[in-house]
Amino acid sequence: MAPTNSSFVTEFILMGLTDLPDLQLPLFCLFLLMYVVTLLGNLGLIILIRLNSHLHTPMYFFLFNLSFIDFCYSSVFTPKMLIHFTSKKNIISYRGCMTQLYFFCFFVISECYVLTSMAYDRYVAIYNPLLYNVAMSPNVCSLLMFGSYLMAFSGAMAHTGCMLRLTFCDANTINHYFCDILPLLQLSCTSTYVNELVVFIVVGVNIIVPTVTIFVSYGFILSSILRISSTEGRSKAFSTCSSHIIAVSLFFGSGAFMYLKPSSAGSMDEGKISSLFYTNVVPLMNPFIYSLRNKDIKLALRKIQSRRVF
Repeated sequence: MAPTNSSFVTEFILMGLTDLPDLQLPLFCLFLLMYVVTLLGNLGLIILIRLNSHLHTPMYFFLFNLSFIDFCYSSVFTPKMLIHFTSKKNIISYRGCMTQLYFFCFFVISECYVLTSMAYDRYVAIYNPLLYNVAMSPNVCSLLMFGSYLMAFSGAMAHTGCMLRLTFCDANTINHYFCDILPLLQLSCTSTYVNELVVFIVVGVNIIVPTVTIFVSYGFILSSILRISSTEGRSKAFSTCSSHIIAVSLFFGSGAFMYLKPSSAGSMDEGKISSLFYTNVVPLMNPFIYSLRNKDIKLALRKIQSRRVF
C-alpha cells in the first residue's frame, strides 16, 4: 500500500553524485572526512560557547544556533549520500524522502535567517555601539531566533505539503543525492505548476529578504569602517566582513542558482554541483570562518587547555 492516498510510489532510488565505479571510493573518503570535520567543528563550537560564560553574548548566541543548525543540517543528507558510495542501489522510502525534504528545507531556511541576524548584530555593534546592549538585548536575540525558526517551519511545511499532494506513478529514480524539491517535481505524473509557484515565492522571499538585509547592514558597516582612522582597525574590520560575505555569497548564490529557475531549465547535474556548496561546503567552512580566526574563541580554547594541564 502506498504511504499516502495520492502516490503509487512506495520508495525512491537516489542516483547520487556519480555512477562511475572508480570514483565511488575516493568520493566516499572525501565526503566522510568532510562530514566528520563538519560534525566535530560545529559540535566543538557548541560545547565551547556553552561552557564559557564570556562567550554568552549576542554574537556567540547566534553562532551557537548556526553551529547547531549546521550540525543537524549536514546529518540530514550526508549519511545517505555516503551509503550510495558503498552500495549498488541507494533506496529511500516515500516517508523517509518526505521527512528528509522537510528537515532539509527547515534547516536551510533557518540558516538563511541566522546569517541575517548575525549581519544585523555586526551592524548594530559597529554602526551604533552605544545602543548595542539595548538593541541586542536577550529578548531581542530570542525573538530573532524565534522568527528564524518560525520562517523555517512555515517554508518547510509549504514545500512538503505541496509535495505530498503530487502523484508519483512509475518513475521513482531521483537524479540527486538527496530528496530535493526540483528533482522530485520532475518525477510527478500530475501538474507541478502550484509547486513551482510555491518554490519561486518561498525561495524568493527566503533569499531576497535575507540578502537585502545583509547587504544593507554591510553597507552601513562599510560606511562606519571607512570613518575609522586606524589603518590596522580598518584592515581587521574588512577581514571580518569579507569572510562573512564570502560564506553568505556561497550559501545564497548556490541556493539562488538551484531554485530561482524553472525545473526544466538547465541540467540536474549542474544543480547537484551547486547544491554541494550549501549542503557540504558551507557547514564545513562556518566553524573556521566564524571561530578559528576569532580571538575570543582562541582565548576560550586556551583556557580549556590550561584547565587540563592543571
